[in-house]
Amino acid sequence: MSYKKNIAIIAGGYSSEIIISLKSAQGIRSFIDSDKYNLAIVLITEKQWLCYPGSLMDKVDDVSVGIEVDKNDFSVQFADEKIKFDFAYITIHGTPGENGLLQGYFDMLNIPYSCCGVLASSLTFSKYFCNKFLQSFGVKTASSVCLRKNQSIDDRTIVETLGLPVFVKPNDGGSSFATTKVSLESELQDAIRLAFEEGSEVIIESFMPGTEVTCGCYQVGEKLTVFPITEVVSKNEFFNFDAKYNPQSVEEITPARISDELTAEIKTLTGNIYHWIGARGIIRVDYIISPEGEVRMLEVNTTPGMTTTSFIPQQIKAAGLNISEVMTEIIENESN
Repeated sequence: MSYKKNIAIIAGGYSSEIIISLKSAQGIRSFIDSDKYNLAIVLITEKQWLCYPGSLMDKVDDVSVGIEVDKNDFSVQFADEKIKFDFAYITIHGTPGENGLLQGYFDMLNIPYSCCGVLASSLTFSKYFCNKFLQSFGVKTASSVCLRKNQSIDDRTIVETLGLPVFVKPNDGGSSFATTKVSLESELQDAIRLAFEEGSEVIIESFMPGTEVTCGCYQVGEKLTVFPITEVVSKNEFFNFDAKYNPQSVEEITPARISDELTAEIKTLTGNIYHWIGARGIIRVDYIISPEGEVRMLEVNTTPGMTTTSFIPQQIKAAGLNISEVMTEIIENESN
């Protein structure tokens, strides 16, 4: 009988995105072939690390049944057996799973994982610095300013630098939490304060009108697979948290209703970005296509949402691929 690898699906985190992370964990659980692998969900919060193997995966919201993880070697004692994990599928959207902290931990333990390494994760987690880095390759992005704790900027400087409207959001957060579209100068400081409640840095970006699209990809060996592009049509003022997770608030169209030329340009750019940042596993890149047809990047997601209705599963299906086989490819590729 062949050995079945123990796979830990890492969920949770320290930010408001924990609720999306838990949904992604259940999505990944359903995608990974349980005939090939033993699965467990590991919930990481600031208070504790708890493991939910087997049938306990249905009870991740109950801390009383979770099994404490030994952080010394990332193992758990379950019944009379000590379980060591062969692979970590990280699906924390935010710190510590999207910014390189967990990646460094697993590197030190020599445990392979599903996503980008320390450098790529930490770079892309800062929207501001990722944009600056990719601009050096000719990627077009919004104009922006970045604020850290105890830094301030007056309203007139923002307007003179970026114009109005602008987007104010945590530089180190996601899922559009604490993101505000500001059209009035008098509303800027309230939006900045809100963003600081969610993150330690705030990015203020110029508004880019146009059509929002998103494109995912992954690489196994030398083979890069770029998925079909999804067009995002929000019924809200912008693609905010409600639009992302309320099906009634958004229309997601895969493949996007754009020209073959734009499709080819975006898919090529997505593949290039994958290589420029040194990505691993699945990433997703979000874009705005201006009314003039210019492609501008919004941000790079190195641990994209993996709920059953998220963009990546939609794109994998539209590509005619089997998502279970994609998960197996990633696990086996990163394990070697």
